[in-house]
Amino acid sequence: MAPSTSYVLHILVLLHILTVPGFLSRLGFVSALIKDVALDNDADMLTFHGDYSPPSPPPPAPPPHPPSASCEGDLRGDGSLDTLCKLGNSLNFTEDAYIEGIGNLHILPDVILRCPVAGCSILVNITGEFRLGLNSQIIAGTVFVTSGNASLLSGSVVNVTALGGSPPEQTSGTPAGVQGAGGGHGGRGASCVMDNTKLPEDVWGGDAYSWSSLHEPWSYGSKGGTTNREEDYGGKGGGRIWFDIRSEIEIHGTLLADGGDGGVKGGGGSGGSIYIKSYKMSGSGKVSASGGNGFAGGGGGRVSVNVFSRHDDPIFLVHGGRSYGCLGNSGAAGTFYDAVPRRLIVSNHNMSTETDTLLLEFPKQPLWTNVYIENHAKATVPLLWSRVQVEGQLSLSSGAVLSFGLAHYALSEFELMAEELLMSNSVIKVYGALRMSVKIHLMLNSRILIDGDGDTLVATSLLEASNLVVLRGSSLIQSNANLGVHGQGFMNLTGPGDIIQAQRLVLSLFYSISVGPGSILRGPLENASNNYVAPQLYCDLQDCPRELLHPPEDCNVNSSLAFTLQICRVEDISIEGLVEGSVVHFHWVRDVVVQSSGSIIASGLGCSAGAGRGRFLSNGLGGGGGHGGKGGRGYFNGSIVEGGTAYGNADLPCELGSGSGNNSLAGATSGGGIIVMGSLEHALSSLAVGGSLRADGESFGEIVRMQQGVITSDIGPGGGSGGTILLFVHALALGESSSVSAVGGHGGLNGGGGGGGRVHFHWSEIPIGDEYLPIASVNGTIHVRGGIGRGQGYAGENGTVTGKACPRGLYGIFCQECPVGTFKNISGSDRALCMNCPSHELPHRAIYVAVRGGVADTPCPYKCISDRYHMPYCYTALEELIYTFGGPWLFGFVLLALLVLLALVLSVARMKSVSVDDLPNLMPNRRALQIDRSFPFLESLNEVLETNRTEESQTHVHRMYFMGSNTFSEPWHLPYSPPEEVIEIVYEDEFNKFVHEINALAAYQWWEGSFYRVLSLLAYPLAWSWLQWRRKRKIQLLREFVRSEYDHACLRSCRSRALYEGLKVAATSDLMLAYVDFFLGGDEKRADLPPRLHQRFPMSLVFGGDGSYMAPFSLHNDNIIISLMAQSVPPTIWYRLVAGLNAQLRLVCRGHLKTSFCSIMSWLETHANPKLNVYGVRVDLACFQPTASGYVQFGLCVCAVEDESLQPSVEGCFGTHLRKTMDHSRQSEHLLTHRRFVQEILQTNSLQMIGEKKTLGYPLSFILHNTKPVGHQDLVGLVISILLLGDFSLVLLSLLQLYSISLLDFFLFLFILPLGILLPFPAGINALLGHGPRRSAGLARVYALWNIISLINVVVAFICGFVHYKTQSSNRKKHPNFQTWNFSMDESGWWMLPSGLVLCKVIQARLINYHVANLEIQDRTLYSNDPDVFWQS
Repeated sequence: MAPSTSYVLHILVLLHILTVPGFLSRLGFVSALIKDVALDNDADMLTFHGDYSPPSPPPPAPPPHPPSASCEGDLRGDGSLDTLCKLGNSLNFTEDAYIEGIGNLHILPDVILRCPVAGCSILVNITGEFRLGLNSQIIAGTVFVTSGNASLLSGSVVNVTALGGSPPEQTSGTPAGVQGAGGGHGGRGASCVMDNTKLPEDVWGGDAYSWSSLHEPWSYGSKGGTTNREEDYGGKGGGRIWFDIRSEIEIHGTLLADGGDGGVKGGGGSGGSIYIKSYKMSGSGKVSASGGNGFAGGGGGRVSVNVFSRHDDPIFLVHGGRSYGCLGNSGAAGTFYDAVPRRLIVSNHNMSTETDTLLLEFPKQPLWTNVYIENHAKATVPLLWSRVQVEGQLSLSSGAVLSFGLAHYALSEFELMAEELLMSNSVIKVYGALRMSVKIHLMLNSRILIDGDGDTLVATSLLEASNLVVLRGSSLIQSNANLGVHGQGFMNLTGPGDIIQAQRLVLSLFYSISVGPGSILRGPLENASNNYVAPQLYCDLQDCPRELLHPPEDCNVNSSLAFTLQICRVEDISIEGLVEGSVVHFHWVRDVVVQSSGSIIASGLGCSAGAGRGRFLSNGLGGGGGHGGKGGRGYFNGSIVEGGTAYGNADLPCELGSGSGNNSLAGATSGGGIIVMGSLEHALSSLAVGGSLRADGESFGEIVRMQQGVITSDIGPGGGSGGTILLFVHALALGESSSVSAVGGHGGLNGGGGGGGRVHFHWSEIPIGDEYLPIASVNGTIHVRGGIGRGQGYAGENGTVTGKACPRGLYGIFCQECPVGTFKNISGSDRALCMNCPSHELPHRAIYVAVRGGVADTPCPYKCISDRYHMPYCYTALEELIYTFGGPWLFGFVLLALLVLLALVLSVARMKSVSVDDLPNLMPNRRALQIDRSFPFLESLNEVLETNRTEESQTHVHRMYFMGSNTFSEPWHLPYSPPEEVIEIVYEDEFNKFVHEINALAAYQWWEGSFYRVLSLLAYPLAWSWLQWRRKRKIQLLREFVRSEYDHACLRSCRSRALYEGLKVAATSDLMLAYVDFFLGGDEKRADLPPRLHQRFPMSLVFGGDGSYMAPFSLHNDNIIISLMAQSVPPTIWYRLVAGLNAQLRLVCRGHLKTSFCSIMSWLETHANPKLNVYGVRVDLACFQPTASGYVQFGLCVCAVEDESLQPSVEGCFGTHLRKTMDHSRQSEHLLTHRRFVQEILQTNSLQMIGEKKTLGYPLSFILHNTKPVGHQDLVGLVISILLLGDFSLVLLSLLQLYSISLLDFFLFLFILPLGILLPFPAGINALLGHGPRRSAGLARVYALWNIISLINVVVAFICGFVHYKTQSSNRKKHPNFQTWNFSMDESGWWMLPSGLVLCKVIQARLINYHVANLEIQDRTLYSNDPDVFWQS
């Protein structure tokens, strides 16, 4: 049984009614008191049901009952019926028995009360408890029990099977004839005799009766028919059981009112009636009023239960009896009515049947709550124009069938109203029309079949499910007439086999419709007649039916309209299955999604003839149908038949495709149908197609026709033309695998192909301007090609694909934006309307850009090709600056004027800052010489204490030079063995210790050299400053060590050790040459010490510097040397000699030593030695012993000349002899003497042996080198000022240019080397405004370093500009609208600013050389080539 439904409100009301005192059962044959109580009960029931409706007439009253039997006398029991009566003996009654009392009646176990006479009654009216003991039985035709409580214990039976009396009068429950049919009651009896003149539904046995009293059944079952006229083999009908219990009934036993069995010769009797009324019922017993088995089974009886509270679920059976003559057609099920929840259950207990259970008039007040038809029950509503209305569920399950109307009289209209219609493996058949109104309709492997083709008045069925419609498991809703399915919620066809189809199908008012994979919506039905497929009214007209463009908005089913399948007023539609129809229309729909497995098809469902029908010959050869394109011609054996003509409006098509036209011939083809989505007033919001939309023409299949006994297949009709796909949409998306197709069909052999159809996209509310969004995304295919003609037939012409005329700025079928670089200022869709933008309006370095909504007018929008260019003229920041001042020429003039003005101001400031006292004199006084000669931190201890210089020169013994260049890789160091000149005044061991300590102190730490190397890579001027700072620090440490820390233990003089005066350390101003002077202490008492000048010959004077730009070679001249040389050479001569030699040494450049030293040697021979020879002194250029790393020091070798005529000859660098050749022996002896102190005196041959290492900075030596002074110091300073300011201006402009290119280029230029491009300007300003020639010259050299180092930054600028130029050139190919004239020449001038910087810096370097020379050399006669002029000055 189906589970009971609880209705709380009804239960509470019923509980109130049942608790009213005097609530007794109503019986027609009990006492008057009982009748009065029954009337009161009827009044209460009316109050419970609410609205009044006349009650069913009570069952007829039986004859007056006999007097009540006594407990001990008549019943042979113990006790009294007024207290407790126990029956322990079985009894057989021959007539009706009546038992009444106010006590209790207990029938003990195994006791049987039997009255085996048909219709015999056993009536029990007990106030107390009625109990039927274990395995006890009551057998009679009628068993009526009314008591306070009742208990039927296990094994107990109340059996009225086959003991029923006569059924009610004027009923046909007992079948007539000798066909052995079953008896009818709650359901019809079965009949196993087939009548070919009748439908299976019109053949049955005994008919059903007592429908009006099924809620309180009180009818006997009918007996079955017989198969023998002489003997009655039919089974008897079931009896009646009535329990009216005031409180509680327990059923653990069985209540049987089944029909009797008829065997194989008689029909089974129908089941009887069972009625149970109680406040509470428990137990799991069995209640059965089933039909009897027989040749044809009897129908089930009727069971009704009116129980407020049911704790257990007994078994209720009302099925029909089994048919031995036709096993698949058992008797029809009876009825089981549950009164409290008001539900009706019709169940045949899974016994198959073809016999109906009649459902006659359903109650209207109150409505039944639920109706369950299940377990192969077959119910029918036979009344014409009837209504089936329940308050809750109508449920069909497990093979159930519910029929409306009569199969041979399908002229009625039926109404079905319920909250829910639930179908599972069941069928609803409707003969006529159905008006269904439910909230939820669920179908699982079920079918609704509507046959309404008999009358136009009932040709339309309407199914309304307001909340939910679900078809699942191959469920089907089908009508061979018109069908409308309406709702307000969801419709879901979930999977394969789920189908809704009709000749005309309308789905409307749903929120969402989902057509799952394998599901189908179809209209018309397959193999439908032409009137349904394509109404002839529209096939012969070329005018567009108005309802296709302006459909009615009521969404009602209207057979006069052209639609065969319409989906109307639905929000969302998802199609994964198939939607098929001749004229498919989606009206007032928001969103439609056709998944990749989904299709909307109208192929081959158009006209078989039509306005563009193909022509054909009598032999069957035909041309293709025409529509969007002309049909192809047919051709065979010289015969040509034309195809159909094109027709319709390409801009708004709405016609069916045409066929081959030869309907009378086999294999005739039809055109495609119509698919319309939306309307002019209500377009679809969006259409997404991943599957297909097809309205193709029909193709001719393999036709094999028999003509005159000969099989031929050489000719055939033409193909049908494509139909129409008309889409009123706002947005369209066609997926990659999607297809929109209206192609023509293929013709038969030698027949013509059908013409292509028409596809039109009618866009709604095309947004324009800034509101524009692409309305279509088309990745699929759209086909309107003509069909092919097989054999010699011709193919049909292609159809048309059109779109609504696009507004300004948009073009094409899908109203896309005009291509970049074009504009469109008129309405239309042709691509030619998008005209090219005027090229003269496009600035250089600009490209046209796409704008939302396209370009509707000129000027066309554009943008610069890079963000570094600025609108509107796409200038760089540099160009904006230039054109702000009137263009390149005017900007250049203004910049030049400004530079000159600023340079003049700077020059005036420089000249005012330079004092006259800062200029060096040609012949400085002695104190000035001391100042010029050295700095205070380089003076020895005696110099600081103002010790007398003459005294120092008188006690000076020897000057010992440090080896090395005082760099981090070549620090200063002294040789360990003491020289011969001081061997007499020092202790050798202590001297070596002194040298060790000095060398350790002169060495640098590793981190100092590492820091220097890092700075050399980043900023060499800073590295040079770092080196000079560490050199100063080093000489300070050495001087401090010798002056105060060292105990002078190496000296033999006690006085020198005591006064710390015997050793002094000093260095040249360039800090590259250091030396140790040895002095006598005064207590040596040596007459040969200190040695005189000629005793010191040959004497070595080492040059300071290294020949580089920052440290040129120079001869150091101090008081000691002056005093010593004064012994032979006048000081003025020596001063002039040193000045001239230093001027010449400035020009010596490392990397060019061979050439430069030739000039020095020549100058010594032409200017110096001739003058010195007069005083017996000669100087030669010499190189001294190199260090371990190869560093060589250069200097002068001073020696005595004994005879002027015997001067050594030195071959000039220019191939001339300046001196006569000396005697070979004297020359050798002289050179040997020299080699005790120097490695080699440089001559022409030895000069060529000097090895020089080329470094990375060697090329810069051609730019940075010391030169001769040129004079015009103020003019040179002015020009340098102009160039410095111009350099800085070019740097700023270059930075601006590179910033316009990219921020990366800007930082690369600025920081490789770090800030190297900016620092020359402050360095130059500092140099130009420096005080004093010496300081100004040093600052100028630093300025020159920064200037030349910044060339690296300029190289970076070159690289960045070149890369940008190449990249920009290649980018032109990436912009299809970037014209060649857009690339201005100034893009190719990327090199101009870097080149200007190179030129400016090279010129600056040259002028700085002159400026430094002007500062350092005030006397230009030092460079005179005439020795006389040199010495006279």
